[in-house]
Amino acid sequence: MTDAYLLPILMLASLMAGIFTGYSVAFVLAGIGLIFAYFGGVPMLFLSLGVSRIYSGVLTNWLLIAIPLFVFMGLMLERSGIAQRLLRSLAALFRGMPGGYAFAVAIIGIVMAASTGIIGASVVLMGMMALPTMLKNGYDPKISTGLIAASGTLGILIPPSIMLIVLGDQMRVSVGDLFMGAVGPGLLLGSLYLAYLIFVAVFQPSRMPASREEANTDPLWKVAFALARDLLAPVALIASVLGTIVTGIATPTESAAIGAAGAMVLAILSGQLNLAGFASAILDTTKTTAMIIFVMIGATIFSVIFRKLGGDQMIIDAFSVHGDRPYAVLLTIMLLVFVLGFFLEWVEITLVVVPIVAPIVAGLDFGLTPEQTLIWFAVALSVNLQTSFLTPPFGYALFYLRGIAPPGVTIATIYRGIIPFVVLQLLGLTAVLLWPEITLWLPSYLSQ
Repeated sequence: MTDAYLLPILMLASLMAGIFTGYSVAFVLAGIGLIFAYFGGVPMLFLSLGVSRIYSGVLTNWLLIAIPLFVFMGLMLERSGIAQRLLRSLAALFRGMPGGYAFAVAIIGIVMAASTGIIGASVVLMGMMALPTMLKNGYDPKISTGLIAASGTLGILIPPSIMLIVLGDQMRVSVGDLFMGAVGPGLLLGSLYLAYLIFVAVFQPSRMPASREEANTDPLWKVAFALARDLLAPVALIASVLGTIVTGIATPTESAAIGAAGAMVLAILSGQLNLAGFASAILDTTKTTAMIIFVMIGATIFSVIFRKLGGDQMIIDAFSVHGDRPYAVLLTIMLLVFVLGFFLEWVEITLVVVPIVAPIVAGLDFGLTPEQTLIWFAVALSVNLQTSFLTPPFGYALFYLRGIAPPGVTIATIYRGIIPFVVLQLLGLTAVLLWPEITLWLPSYLSQ
């Protein structure tokens, strides 16, 4: 049996080795696929199947147009100054409270996650805005950096999320249902972060002391009014994007266009957008989209050859040991993805692992329909993949934050600071796995 699966095993080992070389993942995937096609004696004519799948599944896929539109929407919002105004308003609202600035950062992370979905931009923006002030006010560097990194990664889960678009495409399930299914888990994680901050503020207030800066003397009603005003624009944008999907007025791609246009209008009205900023947003959108599309092309070539050499059957046989225990299969997959998240980005994991394991999960009996099972699995997988941004050695959010952190904040401090938030994410993932209703209640309610 091992000899029959020798080439697929070697393909996976070569993929891990290739990724550690630092070479472009897209070319590693495609190159390994072509090399093993040669050594596996795959007919040249068969490779035309890969070309066909690249054309129909990637290059002409209407759904994937939503990716650059949502990326552009997030970058426009980053340049609009909305986050800065929200931070000032929330900090004023929580003035004089231990942990007040931390609560403001966590709430902004939730709001901006539903507006941007760009992890690098969110972490860098929040780090530049909040970290110096938190340190100046005597906050523990560990809790400050951990909170910023964790809050900034919520955008990969809370819709509109680029990862959910890719997962919907790979699993052939409704992106709208995935968006609605991710709302509960996303809010659950945000609530866990806030609960942890409350615990620290009550029992360890010295780690998050009240602000030392001059207090805002405006009356509370005026502060609340300013906060409501600053929340109006992002909430209206979120409602226009998700509302058009939920009501069936627009597809995810069309709603992405609405969001991109709305974000650009907000940036113009704020007076923060100029020609250089617009050109920079276009360039960053192009780079991000090109990276995702090229990885998808490489993953398509890899998966076609991997399946031809018997890799999919190898995976099925490996999980058939637990065939009568569906949760054992599910937990094995989640553990595999969690471990891979230490070394790989969500794009590679989604495009290489998901097409292989999704049919296996869909066939398991959890007392749900196959479509409900896939929606639940996709959202749980998203929660799991969110940890990949936070787990060393290659947690990208950690390095984004280190790049803009003051010199006294070391990468070791950031690593220690993120531990409680990774634990909270695993608690959230456990809850999602134990109670599928957290994911499925909103899609089921809206479909009635």
